[in-house]
Amino acid sequence: MYKTFAATMISMLIGTIAAVSQPASTAPPEVIKDLAPTGTLRAAINAGNVVLVQKDASGVHGVTVDLANELARRLGTPIALTVYDAAGKVTDAVKNGEWDIAFLAIEPVRAAVIGFTAPYVIIEGTYMVAADSPLKTIADVDRDGIRIAVAKGSAYDLYLTRTLQHATLVRYPSPPLGFEGFIADKLDAAAGVRQFLNAFAKTRPDMRVMPEHFQEIREAMGTPLGRNAGLQYLKTFVEEMKASGFVAESLARAGQADAVVAPAEK
Repeated sequence: MYKTFAATMISMLIGTIAAVSQPASTAPPEVIKDLAPTGTLRAAINAGNVVLVQKDASGVHGVTVDLANELARRLGTPIALTVYDAAGKVTDAVKNGEWDIAFLAIEPVRAAVIGFTAPYVIIEGTYMVAADSPLKTIADVDRDGIRIAVAKGSAYDLYLTRTLQHATLVRYPSPPLGFEGFIADKLDAAAGVRQFLNAFAKTRPDMRVMPEHFQEIREAMGTPLGRNAGLQYLKTFVEEMKASGFVAESLARAGQADAVVAPAEK
């Protein structure tokens, strides 16, 4: 009898611990079904953008990781992070059903398969060139014979693909490989996120980053098209995270306080 009683108490205790460790959801059931259909919120993390994600020996950190964890807390679900080294790979992965939410720049090509919120951060896309390069302005770069290194499928790759009239894009698998290719292949310019370019140029006095920008990159949360209840919830969630100071505080903790929190969506 005592063994049976003890087993019952242990079972009840385990159930209580599980209930405490798994927070109650504040989201409607249809939202949870959309955003965590497997029972786990599967979040795609683009480690190719240093403003949004930072990596070290302990894993990934940054505003996108903070937002993903807060969303999982509100849904009352476990979270699984899948880290990609380039935004283009995140977009490709949606076709295989690998993730439920992602953090990507809003782009027309991506919007064909992903539903986006309003942006939560706005960052600049610009060029890095050799210090003695004759290219001085953004307009100088779009000329015949000019070759530009880009990370394949990045927001700036997609933008420049549809806007450049004369220059040629040379694509590499990820932003770091793009910088390596820019130097090794003796290209004329490298396109990228300003903060990443600035950090690289600090280690290379023979490089400079243009003060102008060719693009405002609007970073947003997304979910595969067709998950309408989930997308509406994400839109409200993003606006709350901006208004509450959550996004700004997360960026500051990550040393990215110069990134601009997007204004409220009207």
